[in-house]
Amino acid sequence: MSAEVTDSTGPGGHGSGEVEWGEVEGVAIRFPLVVDEMHSATLTFTVPFDAARALVPGDAFEVLEAGPGSAMLVIALCDYLRNPWGDYNEVNVGILVHPVGRPEAAGAFVWRMPVDQEFTCAAGRQVMGVPKTVEDITFTYDGEPGDPDATVTMRLVMADEPAGSATLQVRFPRPSSEGVDASVEPAMTYAYLDGIPMELGLDMELPPLLLDPATVEVTLGQGALADELRTLGLPERPADLVMWGESLAATFQVPRPVSGS
Repeated sequence: MSAEVTDSTGPGGHGSGEVEWGEVEGVAIRFPLVVDEMHSATLTFTVPFDAARALVPGDAFEVLEAGPGSAMLVIALCDYLRNPWGDYNEVNVGILVHPVGRPEAAGAFVWRMPVDQEFTCAAGRQVMGVPKTVEDITFTYDGEPGDPDATVTMRLVMADEPAGSATLQVRFPRPSSEGVDASVEPAMTYAYLDGIPMELGLDMELPPLLLDPATVEVTLGQGALADELRTLGLPERPADLVMWGESLAATFQVPRPVSGS
């Protein structure tokens, strides 16, 4: 592992230059990290504030109050097809927060990020501080996009899940995105790297298709993640927003310590 960053861009790591982070398992890590293709679903839920706050450790971040006594849970399901860190699957589970004293800098604090390959797990933990673990994740595509009965099923089985059960399963319709353009939006992810609060900026194509939350099935199993999601009211609590997109792109900037930390 190497963590010496050579920055050939301007302040903040944005620009046309390249940031050399170092190496993980003999592989050079460079930013911006450009993901050329992925399929992705994003689900948001309004959840109890106190239960959400219990899932955010440390004192560097404050949970964003989405309404009186409520916070926002964000679950992103990513099927990476062309990614410098591998063709892998990921489930990103976070709570919307902001660094203390910076309410304008909202982003998702990630407390769980299962993936299904070893290298991206090591790189994510060492470079970004995100809590990646290697788990069993599958995406099943039934039917062609736009077919009346076409669906996508994401099945996550964590290591602590009893045999024959899935910790988290999400199934939803698979509409066609042909002719629908995805807009590029900036976003921020927060985590801790060796106790240091970190921020990871990214520019991503948002999933352009809005799905009816009533058509989305969320099932929980018996592992720790399932229990954490139950404290937030899932699976009975429906999603507020569900978005889906195929062949999306994203650009991840170099991770930085949170300003003032």
